[in-house]
Amino acid sequence: MTDHRTNAIWLTAAQCAKRTGLTVRALRIYEAAGLLAPLRTEKNWRLYGAQDLARLTEILTLKRLGLTLEQISRLLAGQTTDLDRVLSVQASALREQIVRVQQSLTLIDNMQTKMATGEILSTDDLLALARDHSMTETTSDTIAWRRYDQMRPRTERAIDSRLYADYAGHYRLDTVVFTIRHEDQRLFARVTGQVELELFAEEVDRFFYKAVPAQISFIRNAEGMVTSLTLHQNGYEETAERVETGAAATLEATLAERIREKRPVENSRLLLQELVHQHQKGEPDYAKMTPPLAAIAREQAEIIRGELQRLGALKDIRFKGVTDDGWDVYDVSFEKGCQEWSFSLASDGLFDGMIMRRTM
Repeated sequence: MTDHRTNAIWLTAAQCAKRTGLTVRALRIYEAAGLLAPLRTEKNWRLYGAQDLARLTEILTLKRLGLTLEQISRLLAGQTTDLDRVLSVQASALREQIVRVQQSLTLIDNMQTKMATGEILSTDDLLALARDHSMTETTSDTIAWRRYDQMRPRTERAIDSRLYADYAGHYRLDTVVFTIRHEDQRLFARVTGQVELELFAEEVDRFFYKAVPAQISFIRNAEGMVTSLTLHQNGYEETAERVETGAAATLEATLAERIREKRPVENSRLLLQELVHQHQKGEPDYAKMTPPLAAIAREQAEIIRGELQRLGALKDIRFKGVTDDGWDVYDVSFEKGCQEWSFSLASDGLFDGMIMRRTM
């Protein structure tokens, strides 16, 4: 059926079900849950248009990410469909799945080759296999769902501004500190080495940034005291424990001294050299990265490898300095060009940040 006033195509329930691979019953269930509101004709027939199909795509994407119909209903209540965001999240999940499958197949192929030649699998081999299986704890679907939730539009709500005093203080997240302060009934957050940004209330104890797609929730103990905060960003949730002002000042002073002296972290150059070689071979060691960084690195592995293959053999690595937020920066030269690489390490020695950009 065509609506000549809008040049839009409308589908009956049977047509919509057939073309989407769903059942008419499924469409009725989504409607009963308040997720769909198809147009009705004078004879009360349901008609589904472009907006309904976009919302169906959103529903099916979230179902694929493991959400229940009740969770989807709560999430989408009052929200218009953002198809670009849905497709971005779905594409991200699929790309990560492809990379993980390829890596798992390579691991299995290597072990089968060893066994076929009579070689006994080493402890490292078996640990690698176990680690590969254990990665289901942070599946790409879970990460994609969190990204979707973190990227959705937020609505600012008024809360009692007297609560802001509960949140003010310092919170340590590994090697950096979140400093939360309030002023004139407004709340602000600053991360070590970064600019201060305002937080906006979504509900009591839950805030969001407008400048970046990220949120902060504050956690209270049994006595109602705020003891930590959780950062929700890039599909991950990281908790920072509250610390005294003195501890926060010591951490920031240590970093400021390293920046002033342009002192890299221990074995910094060798760590970067190994990282570059791994990416050149297309075999990054994700076990030496924090989970958030590993997830991003997997998505971009083929792009990075392609760029490094274009640049050719590694020639030299020269230290440049330390950024305001504690990242070591290097000029890396290759046969056919140069890049600037910067990285940061968590307190356990894992890479928790990595950026590269072409300079020539």
